[in-house]
This record gives sequence, structure tokens and C-alpha cells, in this order.
Amino acid sequence: MDEQIRLAAFKWLEKQSAVCGGIFPRTILDQGFEFQGRRVTLTGPQGIWKPAVMKQPISITTAPGSRYDDKLLDNGMLIYSYRGKDPYHSDNVGLRTVMQKAIPLVYFVGIEPNKYLAEWPVYVIDDNPSQLYFTIAFDESSLMFTQEIDSQGNMKVADSEQIRRYATAQALFRLHQGEFRIRVLSAYQEKCAFCQLRHQQLLDAAHIIPDGEEGGEPIVPNGLSLCKIHHAAFDNNIVGLNPDYRIIVREDILEEIDGPILKYGIQKMHEQRIVLPTKKEYWPDRDRLQVRFIRFREAS
Repeated sequence: MDEQIRLAAFKWLEKQSAVCGGIFPRTILDQGFEFQGRRVTLTGPQGIWKPAVMKQPISITTAPGSRYDDKLLDNGMLIYSYRGKDPYHSDNVGLRTVMQKAIPLVYFVGIEPNKYLAEWPVYVIDDNPSQLYFTIAFDESSLMFTQEIDSQGNMKVADSEQIRRYATAQALFRLHQGEFRIRVLSAYQEKCAFCQLRHQQLLDAAHIIPDGEEGGEPIVPNGLSLCKIHHAAFDNNIVGLNPDYRIIVREDILEEIDGPILKYGIQKMHEQRIVLPTKKEYWPDRDRLQVRFIRFREAS
């Protein structure tokens, strides 16, 4: 029964992620879902959470501002603190059991109150009673095979360490980008800086300087909350944003004749000022905007 509930939970999370754009309200996690007439909650008062209908924990959670010293290491592994200082507390014993049986869990991390990211499946791979923490690894079942073909024409199987390194790097990237999205959207009160559209599922956190470049850090002053249309227009240099926070539409686009989306969704915005965050510390960095605007002009 535990295995059936766990698989149902993973499917439920996939559906909810599509609805909420990958940002899970804590309220729906506490409420959970119904399975065969019984309520399955995914989070609760304790970070190590076992619903009443299950024998083993289903999730681990790091709440915003948690007093526990949970942290992601550079290698992508998660250090997850024991509950309290007793290695034999029932919650700690529960995690030790899922480690021994290689049972998958869900990891929830709170970025802001009522805003959580989720990664699943994750596995407990080590127990350190002397320092009161478990080591958690991320898993990608789709990485079991590499793209290399051996001399007999068979696809090579990747070694477990290669899988783990790649999976943890991917999970770390998703968590950092998810945190960036939450913080940028919150700074802009969850609306598009260009058109003020408020539907969270249709909003992205756009980088001013792309990720991976110098100055491309995932911080709010390097971000813009944009709807998907304006994000694509910004990334493809159809529109630019100058250091005075004014939208500039490319000249050939201004002269183009098309339907109402182009006319009212892009052309009418020419030289309009964007909606800025309430806190000035979150405003787009002018130096980064200058660099990006030069690229826009060169592309034009």
C-alpha cells in the first residue's frame, strides 16, 4: 500500500506542478490528496513527514527560515538535519529505514512563506549519527542510459556515479532557477512588468544578462517578471528595455502590419515605462540593462 500511495503522490505532484507553474502553495501540500477514500497529506508540522495512512515517511521539507542547518553542497547532494538530537527519534528512524530499503521521497524547499519547490524522487544515501544529518541524493531514472553505442550496436549503460553526478547537477540547477523565479515574481507582485498580466502560470523570470555569463547571476536585479509572449519578444530582440526602464520596440516591428496581438501587445508599448517592484533594491540593474540594450540595438 505504501508503494501505491507513493506512486500516486508522484503523479499528483506532476499534475499540480502543471497547474501552479512549479510553485507549490504550502496549503495544498498540507491538504494533500485522496487515495482510496483516505486523505494523504504531503507535508505536516515536522520536516520528516509520514502521513497517517503510511508506514514510512513520504517527504522531507526545509521551511523558509528553518532553524535546521539543511544545505545543498557543491556536488549537488543535500545535507538534511536530523529531527532533534536523538538518532533514535521515530522520525530519524523512519528516514534510516527508507535509506536501507532505497525508498524514494519527495523533497520540498520553502523559498518564501506558502511558496515551495519540489524535487522527486530523492533518496537517502548516507546516515551520519555523530553529526546528526542524513545525505540526500537526487535521481533521474531517464539517465540510466547514455547516448553512446558500443561496437555491437548496444546502448551503453551509464555507471551509477555518472548518473548520480549528472542527476544532482540537474536538480541543483532546477532548484536555483525555481528560487530565482519565485523571488522575481514576488518582487513584481506576480504580474508582467510589461503588460501587468497576473496569471502565475503564464509568467516567467527572465534574465537580463543570460545565465552563465558574467553578471548573469540568478538575483532579482538581474531579473524581469514577464509573461511568456513578452519574455520571448525580449529574448529574441523584438523588444528591448533601456536603462531608463522604457520599452523600445524594434523599428521593423513598429512598421509591420499584423493582428491585434502585435498591435496592442507589442507596438502600443513602444517607449512605455515598465511597472517596477515596490522595493527599489529589486529594480532592474541599470548597468546590466545597458549591456543588454546595446545587444538589442546591434541585433536591430
